[in-house]
Amino acid sequence: MPPVITDIEDLHRLYRRRVPRMFYDYCQSGSWTEQTYRENETDFDLIRLRQRVAVDMEGRSVRSKMIGREVAMPVALAPVGLTGMQHADGEILAAKAAEAMGVPFTLSTMSICSIEDVARNTTAPFWFQLYVMRDEDFIDRLIERAQAAGCDALVITLDLQIMGQRHKDLKNGLSAPPKLTPTSIANMMTKVQWGLGMAQTKRRFFGNIIGHAKGVEDASSLSSWTAEQFDPRLDWDKIRRLKEKWGGKVILKGILDAEDARMALAVGADAIVVSNHGGRQLDGALSSIRMLSEIVDAVGDQIEVHMDGGIRSGQDVLKAIAMGAKGTYIGRAFIYGLGAMGQAGVTRALEVIRRELDVTMALCGEKDIHNVGRHNLLVPRGFSGEWDPRGRDG
Repeated sequence: MPPVITDIEDLHRLYRRRVPRMFYDYCQSGSWTEQTYRENETDFDLIRLRQRVAVDMEGRSVRSKMIGREVAMPVALAPVGLTGMQHADGEILAAKAAEAMGVPFTLSTMSICSIEDVARNTTAPFWFQLYVMRDEDFIDRLIERAQAAGCDALVITLDLQIMGQRHKDLKNGLSAPPKLTPTSIANMMTKVQWGLGMAQTKRRFFGNIIGHAKGVEDASSLSSWTAEQFDPRLDWDKIRRLKEKWGGKVILKGILDAEDARMALAVGADAIVVSNHGGRQLDGALSSIRMLSEIVDAVGDQIEVHMDGGIRSGQDVLKAIAMGAKGTYIGRAFIYGLGAMGQAGVTRALEVIRRELDVTMALCGEKDIHNVGRHNLLVPRGFSGEWDPRGRDG
C-alpha cells in the first residue's frame, strides 16, 4: 500500500530513508553553524495569519505570472546542483513534473542531466541557472546551449563567487559519482531502490561540464576544474555583459540587501530572487523572509521580486506573497519528493503546496492570489528592522 502523503515532512521522512547519506546531507545542511539555514525556516513561524470569515470562497484562483509567464501558482522549482544524484535522471523527472503542474523548472549549471537532456524530454521551456566561471569561452558556449534549447530565462546566481564551507559535505567527501569508501559503500548498500535506478542510467556526472569544458573529460579532471572555476571577479559590469549576451529575460539570484537590489534594477534585470543560497553561503546572514519587505520597499514595482529559502508549505508561499514577493522558489521541498518517489514525489510536493496555498488563502478571506497582502498577516514588531545596516546601535 503506497504511503499517505499529507505534507512535505512526510516526503522528507521517506527521502531520508531512500537516499544515500552523502546526498541527503548535501541537501539538508548549511554552512558553518547553520544558523541562517535554520532561520530560513523558523522565521516563517514568527509570522501569523489573520483568519477571516463570512466571505464568498467560490471560484478561487492561485494562478499568477512570473516574469510574464503564466503559472499555476507563484512557485518555481529552484536550481539545485546534483539533483540527478538524489534520484536517477532527477533533473529530467523534476522538469517533467513541473511542466505537468504548470510551474517553471530551473536547471542548475551543476546538474547531472545536461541542458540538452532536459530539453529532449520536455516541451515547456525551462529556465537555466548560470554560475559565472573564469573560463569565459565555456560560459559563452553554455549560454549558447541554453539559447539553443529554448530556455526562456537566464537565472544568474550572484552569491557563489567563493564557496561557503559546508562541514557535512567535506566530511562525507561529496562527489558525483560518489567516491567508493567503506563508509559510503556500506550506506549505499542499504539504499536498494536508489542503487537500481543509478545502475540503469548513464547520467552520473555533471552533464553540462564534462565534454564541454576544455580539458574536462572525466570525473578526476572535473574536480580540479570546478575547484578553480567559480569567478571571484564577478561584478555588475560583467553582469551587464552577460545580460547583453543572453538577450532575453534575466533573473538575478542571491540578493539579500536593498542596495544590491537597486543595483540589480540599474543593470536592467527582469527580476531578482531574495536568497541566501539556502543558508549554504554566508552563515549569520538574515533569513530571506526577514529581508524581503526591505528589498520590496527599496525597488517598489520597478522590478519583479521573487524569494527562496525555507519554504516548506503553501502557507509559507502565501506569507512570502503577502510580504511582497511576486513569486517563490522551492528547492529542498521538491528534492524530498524526488528522492522519496521520483517524478511522482515531485508532483506530490507541488500538489501539497498548491492545496495548502489554496485552503490557507480561503481561510484568510481571499479568493484570488493577486489580492493577498500584508493585511492578511500578523507580523511581529521589528521583524524586518531590528538590525542597523551600519553595524552600530540605534
